[in-house]
Amino acid sequence: MIRKFVFALVLACLLAGGARAQDRLRIGVTLHPYYSYTANIVGDAAEVVPLIGEGFNPHNYRPQPADIKRCMDLDVLVVNGVGHDEFAFEILEASGMKGKLPVIQANRDVSLIPVAGTLDGRKTVNPHTFVSVTASIRQIFTISSRLQEIDPEHAGLYRKNTRDYVRRLRRMKAEYMRRVADLPELDFRCATIHGGYDYLLQEFGLQVTAVIEPGHGLKPSASQLAETIKEIRRLGVDVIFTEMDFPDKYVETIHAETGVRIRHLSHLTGGTYAPDDFEKGIRANLEALTSALLEAHSLKQGDPS
Repeated sequence: MIRKFVFALVLACLLAGGARAQDRLRIGVTLHPYYSYTANIVGDAAEVVPLIGEGFNPHNYRPQPADIKRCMDLDVLVVNGVGHDEFAFEILEASGMKGKLPVIQANRDVSLIPVAGTLDGRKTVNPHTFVSVTASIRQIFTISSRLQEIDPEHAGLYRKNTRDYVRRLRRMKAEYMRRVADLPELDFRCATIHGGYDYLLQEFGLQVTAVIEPGHGLKPSASQLAETIKEIRRLGVDVIFTEMDFPDKYVETIHAETGVRIRHLSHLTGGTYAPDDFEKGIRANLEALTSALLEAHSLKQGDPS
C-alpha cells in the first residue's frame, strides 16, 4: 500500500514537472545575438530555442528536417528579418507555420543603413544590426515589448530583466566611449574584410572606407585581391579589420603588400548559444576598435609605439 502511494506521488510530481515545462513559452531565435537578447529578457520564465544548431553558417544554410520539426513546436519566433536569416522563412514555409506562428521582427524600429565602402559601388541594406550596442538595444526593446504582449503573466519580469540588461550594455558602451573621448578629430580610414561593421563604427562617428570581400561569404579572386591592394594604397587605409574565420593567406598578402596594420573583429554569429555570448563578443569588438583608434592617433602624432 505504501509502495503504491509513493509510486503515485512520484508519478504525480513528474507529471506536474512536465506540465510546468510545457507551460513555459518556447521562443525560437535564428542567430546567436538574438539568443542572448531573448535569454536575458525572459530569464527562466521561458525557453529560448535556436532554430538551427551551433556551427552552421547562416549565410548559406539550407533547412533540415529537424529544423522544420523544431519550428512546429514553437510559440513565437524572433528574427533579424532584414537579410541575414532568410533560412527562417524557408523553415516557416516548409513547416506550414507561416501565418500561424507569431514572428517578432527585431529590426522593426531600427534605422537601417547600406553597406559602406563596397569596391564595386553597390548599395545594399546592411543586415548586421546586431554588431552594435545601440542597434541591439533598440532590438531588445522591440523583442521585450512584443513578448510582454504575448506572455502578459511574465510581463513585469520581462520589463525588469530588459532594464537590467540594457543598463549593462549602455555602461559597456560608455566605458569604451570614454577611452577615445579626448582624441582630437581623426581622419581614420579602415577597411573591413566583411561588410558587417557599419553599425559598430557608426557608434563612434566612423565609416568603413573599403570592404574587401567581393560578396557576403565570397573570397576574392587573384585579380580582385590585386585590385583591393591597389585601392587600399590609394585610399590611405590606417587599419584592416579582419574576420576571425577569414583565411589568413588573404590578410597576410594584403598586409605584406601594403604594410597596413591588422585587427580582428567578430561577426557574432558563431560558437555556442549562451546568454552572455553577445556581451563577450561586442566587448571584444569595442576593445579592438578603440585600440585601433588610439594606435592610429599615436602614429599620426609620430609615436610609433
